[in-house]
Amino acid sequence: MPGRAFLAASVQMRCTDDKRRNLERASDLVRAAAARGARLIVLPELFCWRGPPERQAAEAEPLDGPTIARMGALARELKVVLVAGSILERDPDGRLPFNTSVVLAEDGSLLGRYRKIHLFDVEIGGAVSVRESERFAAGGEPVCVDTSVGRLGLSICYDLRFPELYRRLVEDGAELLCVPSAFTFTTGAAHWELLLRARAVENQCYVVAPNQTGPVEHGPNVYGHSAIVDPWGTVLACAPDGESIAVALVDPADQAAVRRQLPALAHRRLVS
Repeated sequence: MPGRAFLAASVQMRCTDDKRRNLERASDLVRAAAARGARLIVLPELFCWRGPPERQAAEAEPLDGPTIARMGALARELKVVLVAGSILERDPDGRLPFNTSVVLAEDGSLLGRYRKIHLFDVEIGGAVSVRESERFAAGGEPVCVDTSVGRLGLSICYDLRFPELYRRLVEDGAELLCVPSAFTFTTGAAHWELLLRARAVENQCYVVAPNQTGPVEHGPNVYGHSAIVDPWGTVLACAPDGESIAVALVDPADQAAVRRQLPALAHRRLVS
């Protein structure tokens, strides 16, 4: 990670089935984060569209489509690193779309993309019933992306429950972990902060985790509480209810001190 500290922003959005409204709101919130000095800005999962399953295929786009073009232009205008949470990426072979996170550089260029590996197929006490595998294709490749603010390890929502993914990202050099999400209220109230802090502590990384907020028109209710966590597990910032932004300082010197003083990553002993 570059030596200078910088501000990161975790953007909390209410995501609807009105793509135009979502993109306008995302643009407004990204501008607000940049105005507060953020150099890294992360949007939530499926920030540009959340609607009924029967419309999903029609809303999917290629990565050179209008949504990423608009976000790239915004990153270039504001001179920020922008993680475009995730979008419905159209499969060129006509299969189910991918749930894909995209990293954009300060010049608007596409630095990398990650397709969500772990799909959320759950039945929780009548409160949450989701089968993402019926609507999405699964990715199969962990992804780190080099940016001007450091090497980002990418993940999306349900990935948060799989610590082996994050250890792989750190082994591949990740210095900051991004977790754009639409974490449900039921699971979020129980596990969101716990899991974010665990991934930060066990990997001695900053974690930037934007989440969707309600009210929700389609799908399970969401938890909000978008957050930024430091390598010691301290929640540096947490968004209030509603559409809002959590902003916090990411300091590479603090991360280096944690790893030097408590060198757990160097002490690992694998047992076969």
